[in-house]
Amino acid sequence: MSDSGPITEHRAERVLAYMFVGVVGLSILAFIAIMIGTMAGAGANDGFSRGIWPIVIMLPWFGLPLAILLLIALLIVNGVRRARSTRAGSS
Repeated sequence: MSDSGPITEHRAERVLAYMFVGVVGLSILAFIAIMIGTMAGAGANDGFSRGIWPIVIMLPWFGLPLAILLLIALLIVNGVRRARSTRAGSS
């Protein structure tokens, strides 16, 4: 087995973890932007239906379920890797 083997195996976990953190972080920023926009009066007179606001409002609706799916995928990839390493270690 070469030295690049374990690094390649952990790459999928690292990518999934960064994607999870990025999507959750972006969703939290969208929540904060909506709260600030509401306090600033952007919701008055249908202000949230113009510009970038529809995207900001819908981002958590799609981002948080995607984050849950990414977390499940990360747990599965991690579990498979640990099971393989345990089987390889016990043989």
